[in-house]
Amino acid sequence: MDHPDLSTIDVLAPNFKKRLSGVTATVVRLVPLQARDIAIAAVAPALPPHVPQVPMRALLTMSREGPSGARVWHARRNSEMLAGILLKRVLGKRLKLLFTSASQRRHTRYSKWLIGQMDHVISTSRRTAEYLERPSDVILHGIDLTGFAPAGDRAGLRARMGLPAGPLIGCFGRIRAQKGTGDFVKAMIEVLPEFPGACAIVMGRATEKHRAYERGLREQVLAAGLEDRILFKPEVPVHEIADWYRALDLFVAPQRWEGFGLTPLEAMACGVPVVATRVGAFEELVVPGRTGALIAPQDVGAMAGAVRGYLENPAEMLLQGEDARAHAVARFDIAGEAAAITAIYRKLLAG
Repeated sequence: MDHPDLSTIDVLAPNFKKRLSGVTATVVRLVPLQARDIAIAAVAPALPPHVPQVPMRALLTMSREGPSGARVWHARRNSEMLAGILLKRVLGKRLKLLFTSASQRRHTRYSKWLIGQMDHVISTSRRTAEYLERPSDVILHGIDLTGFAPAGDRAGLRARMGLPAGPLIGCFGRIRAQKGTGDFVKAMIEVLPEFPGACAIVMGRATEKHRAYERGLREQVLAAGLEDRILFKPEVPVHEIADWYRALDLFVAPQRWEGFGLTPLEAMACGVPVVATRVGAFEELVVPGRTGALIAPQDVGAMAGAVRGYLENPAEMLLQGEDARAHAVARFDIAGEAAAITAIYRKLLAG
């Protein structure tokens, strides 16, 4: 892979983890878009080749200054904030330190110290901003509205994917208790027997630590006699996920805790209404009664009730799916997110 010349780069976006994560997905989505307007590169061990990037080892030998003087170092994790501080204070690189916070919990003393060293901070939601002890700019995540769009022929898509004719309810993401996967499974075990044609999909990966949890969920489904109607599917590559949303009638985001959470946006952009818990940024994404429903986390009864309401009224479910797409288009185009962040880069470089 050809790497951009670091001497021409104004903004560095570190991504120090190899495995897929929300932060990694954000970098992969935003950096190529931002590169159209500003000289930016990710700093990462491994990212898709379409993302402008430089190897981590290049940081040690890069010039002290960038083309505009100081460079912007845009961190999204503690380890990346620390690296920026060391590059600036130990190696003498001229950097403006920027941090994006997605956490919705009290920060440790160590995290507070790191955040305190930053020149500027972005929050991914209003709730996230409330946990910071300093001002921040709130910039909600956006979505690629071209890549995530409704299916022209949902029935044909399902047939090609080997999926049931429907109604189809989905829950995508890491399989673990924190993500509420078990709450979703319990709600589906309660609801599906009332609607003989309906099926559910649990799609995602359980890491080694959570394999026993996943096995327990599968055993619950088997004991309920619903193994042909609650389907466990493996995690798919990022470029395939949109088809899985398009195939759905309804999406459930059952998280017990979340930093931001892109899945409701991805579903809505594909024309699918969302039942979501009141965590992360979900209350800022979903409009109750128009694009979906909001429920308390870990409330299996409320989740089952919300799903039941949609299955009893498919016309309303279809209408809310149309409104969900319109809402995503009006408010959550990723181009707007990229532009807002790039404007902050320019202010820091000018300053």
